[in-house]
Amino acid sequence: MFLHRLFPSWPLILLITVTGCGSLNLRPHVDEEVQRAAGMLTGCFDSKDQAISDPENYFQIRLILVPIWPKEKIGHWMYVEQASFESLERPYRQRIQHVYRDENSQIRSDVYLLPGNPLEYAGGWENPEEMFKGLGPQDLTLREGCSVLLKPDGAGFVGSTVGEECQSSLGGAEYATSEVTLSDGLLVSWDQGWNSSGEQVWGATAGGYRFVYRGLKPTE
Repeated sequence: MFLHRLFPSWPLILLITVTGCGSLNLRPHVDEEVQRAAGMLTGCFDSKDQAISDPENYFQIRLILVPIWPKEKIGHWMYVEQASFESLERPYRQRIQHVYRDENSQIRSDVYLLPGNPLEYAGGWENPEEMFKGLGPQDLTLREGCSVLLKPDGAGFVGSTVGEECQSSLGGAEYATSEVTLSDGLLVSWDQGWNSSGEQVWGATAGGYRFVYRGLKPTE
C-alpha cells in the first residue's frame, strides 16, 4: 500500500532524469500580490531531491503549471499537470487553476476539472494557446470546497483549504485537505485524505512534497 506517498499536490500537487524547464511570462496585472502569487506558482517543478533523500515517504513527481487564457480579465488561469517520473506521458492529475482576489479580498486558488477525458490534454503545457483555445471557464467543473486560500507570508505565501469542505472519495476518504507554502524557488504542497473517523487514508504522512522550481519548461 503506497497511497501514503502518492497524490502529493493539486495545489494545487513525477522520469528518471531531471528535464529542463522554459521561462514563462505572466501578463501584467494591477493586483501585485495576485500577480506575485501566480508568478510563484508558474513553471516546472519536481520533487526529485526530496524523493532521493527520503524514498520511503516520497515519489519523484513532476509538477507543471502554465498560464492559459490571457484575455480573461479576472485573475490568472493555469493548466496544471502532475506525473510520476516513471510515466510522464500519463499524468495522474490534470486540473485548471484560477488564482484571483475574491469579494472578501482574499487571494484564492480555485480548482476546476477538465471536461471529458483529461488525458486528451496531457502535455498541454507544450503549446497551451493551441491546446486550450477551444475551451473556456464555462466548460469547466469547479471542485466546490477545494479552493486554497492564500495569504502573504514574508516574501512568499501560505495557504490551505477550509476545514472538511473539500469532499473526496479517493481511497475511502470522506474529505481532503491541502496546505501550500510558496517561497523563492520552492512550492511545498501537502495533500491528505481523511475518512469519517478523522483517520488519514492517503497522502504523505511525513510532511508536504517539496517541489523545486527548475526554471524552464520541460524539454523531454
